[in-house]
Amino acid sequence: MINGTVVDLSRVQFAATALYHFLFVPLTLGLSFLLAAMETVYVTTGKPIYKQMAQFWGKLFMINFALGVATGLTMEFQFGTNWSFYSGFVGDIFGAPLAIEGLMAFFMESTFVGLMVFGWERLSKGQHLAVTWLVAFGSNLSALWILVANGFMQDPVGATFDPVTMRMQLTSFQKLIFSPDVQSKFVHTSIAGYVTAAVFVTGVSAFYLLRERHVPLAKRSLRMAALFGVLATIGVITLGDALGFVAARVQPTKLAAMEGLWKAQSAPMPFNLIAFPSQSAQKNYGMVQVPDLLSLLVTHSLDGTVLGIDALERQAQRRIERGIPAVQALRVLARDPTNAAALARFAAHRRDLGYGFLLQRYAPNVSQATPAQVRAAARGAIPPVAAVFWSFRVMVGLGLLMLAFFVLAALYSLRNTVQSKRWFLKAAVWMIPVPFLANECGWLVAELGRQPWTVFDVLPTWMSASRHSVAYMVFSLIGFFGLYSIFIVIELYLLVRAIRLGPAEPGGHGMLAGPTVPAAAYGAKAQG
Repeated sequence: MINGTVVDLSRVQFAATALYHFLFVPLTLGLSFLLAAMETVYVTTGKPIYKQMAQFWGKLFMINFALGVATGLTMEFQFGTNWSFYSGFVGDIFGAPLAIEGLMAFFMESTFVGLMVFGWERLSKGQHLAVTWLVAFGSNLSALWILVANGFMQDPVGATFDPVTMRMQLTSFQKLIFSPDVQSKFVHTSIAGYVTAAVFVTGVSAFYLLRERHVPLAKRSLRMAALFGVLATIGVITLGDALGFVAARVQPTKLAAMEGLWKAQSAPMPFNLIAFPSQSAQKNYGMVQVPDLLSLLVTHSLDGTVLGIDALERQAQRRIERGIPAVQALRVLARDPTNAAALARFAAHRRDLGYGFLLQRYAPNVSQATPAQVRAAARGAIPPVAAVFWSFRVMVGLGLLMLAFFVLAALYSLRNTVQSKRWFLKAAVWMIPVPFLANECGWLVAELGRQPWTVFDVLPTWMSASRHSVAYMVFSLIGFFGLYSIFIVIELYLLVRAIRLGPAEPGGHGMLAGPTVPAAAYGAKAQG
């Protein structure tokens, strides 16, 4: 059996690298479309201010894009180094979308990004605009294939376990791609990136307006970002609601943890606005509830109910008991793959094989498992409720805050009064970290809510890790933390430096050009 400390350290390392990486991804997704929108306005109107906007924000996009690529590479290597059993178990399914993403990211994206950066003076307006749109679509399609792989971990459709090869086998690539979890999560994640970029552009523009620098660019950028942000925030909240429907069907344990629902209640069910869940006592303390709201949010009716954790634990216990024969049959098949009796027994219980694996953490010999061990495994099938509960509420709360922020930004901008609202401009600068925090909380809800599974209902996390020593994992973890911390410092330094330098004058040679005339001189020229 794998050392539990090694599993925990492997999880911490992957979580750290994923959270670091996810700081860069949403901004890349959103800025790419904002760049395309700005350049579209430039091409259709011919106004040089919009070219200047596209080049300036494109420079910040490139800084973020480069660091995103650097942090993403090591994540994929970890599947082979720290999660070798998982990689072998689901490699036939997981490998395909990751390979497509790699081809798309390193060939299509890289090619068009290069043309976008260096092609301003070499391509026609229409050609360069087409390249910018291809960068935007390519970045988002790249994210799609990552989420196809992740969606399989959340809802393993289009595949089945082969007791002869002892691996998951792909049965339907179409089901894998068009899984409801994949589609709703892809749109939700992409639009969250648009919100991130809109806040970022709004905040940096507010920074310029506060200092009365690059005013024409800042006012136009803020207006486009605010309108973009209103639509994107409404979209991300709507798609979050759709993900709730998917979770209710596919991962009821995640939904119960998100709502802190220990026991089933009759409809209409109240929503726990504030609570302090205790996993050991299986109850909430200090609750503040909103009557009837949970039924409305999850089922869109006053008659709908959601299973509580107590009922889900009983379901898990029954599935664990049915999974024991599947594990026993699999052990026979490992020695004799043609054993007809073992094949028949496995076929009868294959749906619950994952729960038999889950029990092995508590009883290595499942045939000798005690009722207490079965109950412990059933309780272990519930994710960490407090972490999921509060991550979800912070994410939703920040989403509502950003919606209110964008409504004000759009209102002030359309009325042309935003420059006089200094309190709002100061708040806009402080809003820049908010979407990044919301994105991280969303990732925690998705990944912690899936626990204790790497592949939900199929492969437990404790089985998935490689057999490393604790010393190796500690050394590796320190190395990754150090490396990624350096990446964050580099990102912040380059972004702050580029923002302080400001945009180049119209007619500058591409995104990488710096300002060559005083900002005040260009401000007067642009206003004309």
